[in-house]
Amino acid sequence: MIYLDNHATTPCDRRVLDRMLPWLTEKFGNPHSTSHEIGREAAQAIDSSLNVMGAILGVAADSILMTSGATESNNLAIDGVCRHPRQKRRNVITTTIEHPAVLDVVDRLEKDGFRVTRVPVHQQGHESAGQVDLAALRDALNEDTALVSVHWANNEIGVIQPLDQIAAMVHEAGALLHSDATQAVGRIPVSLAEVDVDLLSASAHKFYGPKGVGFLTIASGCHPRRVRLKPLIVGGGQQRNLRSGTMAPANVVGCAAAMELACAEIESTAREALSLRDRLWSGLNRSIDELRLNGSSLEPSGRLVGNLNVMLPGIEGEAWMSATPGVAFSSGSACSSVDAKPSHVLTGIGLSESEARRSVRFGVGKFNTRDEIELAIAALVEGFQRVAGSLQ
Repeated sequence: MIYLDNHATTPCDRRVLDRMLPWLTEKFGNPHSTSHEIGREAAQAIDSSLNVMGAILGVAADSILMTSGATESNNLAIDGVCRHPRQKRRNVITTTIEHPAVLDVVDRLEKDGFRVTRVPVHQQGHESAGQVDLAALRDALNEDTALVSVHWANNEIGVIQPLDQIAAMVHEAGALLHSDATQAVGRIPVSLAEVDVDLLSASAHKFYGPKGVGFLTIASGCHPRRVRLKPLIVGGGQQRNLRSGTMAPANVVGCAAAMELACAEIESTAREALSLRDRLWSGLNRSIDELRLNGSSLEPSGRLVGNLNVMLPGIEGEAWMSATPGVAFSSGSACSSVDAKPSHVLTGIGLSESEARRSVRFGVGKFNTRDEIELAIAALVEGFQRVAGSLQ
């Protein structure tokens, strides 16, 4: 199978696995049992890994909390800020196209009495389709706003948000800024020494690391504000009482190794992904009449270079996927695949439900090859023609 769903997950880099394996076998110590050398060795491995991650992200190592992934990190960031006993502000702002791991959290807050503002994004046809409407965001901010949550890059249409401008507006209003950077870390430069984000979430499996591990950075921008979090998990006091539980050295080492490798190779990976993505788009567009691009232009300044989201003429995306079993691609977020509703991201940029159902997402990654893209184009075109022909 040709794998073109790298927004859903990425294969673990073999070099990452090699660094992890010792911490699953002979180096098995509990990092919190520091009364003996085996435990201290594990603790030192975690400390070294956090230092690597902190240097890449432009934050202090002790500002990083390790979690099970971005979903937990998003929950801890949003719920943690809003439900802290000293939090007096009751307004939360997000966008209409966030990941469900953000939208479901704010929906729950709304049911519990918080006021939630869902800011629109620029619509299909706009040169920055999918980017936050900054004027609408400014209008939504007020003295009761506790937190604003805007993703760094979108998982379906690849749009990159202007986080530096958003941060300035949010902090001027005295609120905190959270960003789900799951699709950004390892794909584009992400430095909190340059962009002043108060809380940042990500998952290792999106940048060629293991599943089941991620992180949350806390109050670590250029001008950190006081961030108070109510913990989601208690019972042990690890990680400054903010996220209890025995830390897994292998996962932390794997997360740091994956980030280090992905960021060291970020320019070469981006060049190759851009070339392959554009080749995929060109091949499909040349062979399928009236194929349409969803989201902003394919310019790297505003869109992840491996992302391609297209709308088909006449057939639904699910039918195209069924007709092309040799190519792995998707109709939207992996975390929304159990939901029969059309993509909220695509309807959020102005597509109708029918148009959203006729859309699919491709994610080109660093292990894809030119030969794979050529084979994928042929298979996808043949699959489309077979489905379209059966409907005539």
